[in-house]
Amino acid sequence: MSASLEEGTGTAAPVVDPDYPVTPVPLHARKSFFSLAVVLLGFTVFTPTMLAGAELGNAFRLDGLLGVILLGSAILGAYVAVLGWIGARTGLTTVVMARYVLGTAGSRFASLLLGGTQVGWYGVIIGTVGALTAQAFGWESYAAEATVMVLASALMCLTACYGYRGMYWVSLVSTPLILVLALWVLQRSLDEVGGWSGLADVEPGGSMTLAVAVTTVVGTFVSAGTQTPNWTRFARRGRHAVLACCIGFLVGNGLMIFFGAVGAMTFGEGDFVLVLYQLGLVGWGLFLLFGNLWKSNADTAYAFGVAGAAMFDRPSKIPFVVGGSVIGTVLALLGVHEHLVDYLVLLGIFVPPLGGVIIGDYLGRWRAGMPEGAVLPRVDLPVLGCYVVASALAWGSDHLGVGIPPVVGILAAAALAYVVGRARVTRAAARR
Repeated sequence: MSASLEEGTGTAAPVVDPDYPVTPVPLHARKSFFSLAVVLLGFTVFTPTMLAGAELGNAFRLDGLLGVILLGSAILGAYVAVLGWIGARTGLTTVVMARYVLGTAGSRFASLLLGGTQVGWYGVIIGTVGALTAQAFGWESYAAEATVMVLASALMCLTACYGYRGMYWVSLVSTPLILVLALWVLQRSLDEVGGWSGLADVEPGGSMTLAVAVTTVVGTFVSAGTQTPNWTRFARRGRHAVLACCIGFLVGNGLMIFFGAVGAMTFGEGDFVLVLYQLGLVGWGLFLLFGNLWKSNADTAYAFGVAGAAMFDRPSKIPFVVGGSVIGTVLALLGVHEHLVDYLVLLGIFVPPLGGVIIGDYLGRWRAGMPEGAVLPRVDLPVLGCYVVASALAWGSDHLGVGIPPVVGILAAAALAYVVGRARVTRAAARR
């Protein structure tokens, strides 16, 4: 257990959890830009993202594909960078910031939404690891697949318990190796069609509207990106957080989408793990699978750990990391990963508006900071109403096929919360 000096008192205060899940990260615990960029790049270099890229590869020629990826990645990167900047300025996680936005009791909804959805996502990844491992070895026994799920979950849970340090070292070692392997598969894919000129001549077999395509790119990480402050709160400066977010969500996520699209255009398979299986390189496929999903799912466990600590106002994330991992593993054993698409759609509708209200409310009334000990309402009904309206608009956008649901939700929530926040500031100034 470490200790830090409380400002102005000179007394040593015990630090129960060095990841500061419910309090601002103090300046002495902040990390370098390199460290932050490694963690966020490791978070977004995520092989399931290739499946979204495969859908685009089947619908666009190369020039149109690049335009869609650039536009979608720019929207996603801008959204996450703003949230990341706020995280660096406040030193707080997304769910703790939600206390200032939705109230002390209202923020429990944010903890439940973010923590609950991440537990489900954790189960999806554990199930995917088990299924692809069984496919690699030709196992038909459910017991063997289930054993892989349990062991993989234990490894990811342990990494998350080590917090920021564990995720940093896993990302530092595995991410460069994964990118080198992915670039090698990309070269093999280009060889299949005669290089870049051959790739440019590949005709798409399907079609997709521009709005749906951009939604697909934004939707890949918009929900997880809403929790970016969980990591950027360790940044020493706001611009470090912004640049690290751009490296992770614009470059890293964009590359994984592009890899998936090229895999679909050349081998008819977007997931490079399965491409390696097709090439007979099962060992390298398993390395890509485990190396990649290990670090990404550890990030997920970390996210629901800090959400749980905030929800129950506990100083340590570890009990919630362990508990959420057990629940996620049970969901995997029950087959939650077989409902991946429906799950992603729900995440893309209901999570982004939460990030939107945090951005709008921060810019509207908290730009001077979110002070510790501030008197907060139990439930901030006007801001909660902004979230509900924005979520309804995103849901309507999805069902009517109008606009890009995550973007509709973010913009509507940010605009409504900003107006409400500025009106409160104006009224407070008039009373003084």
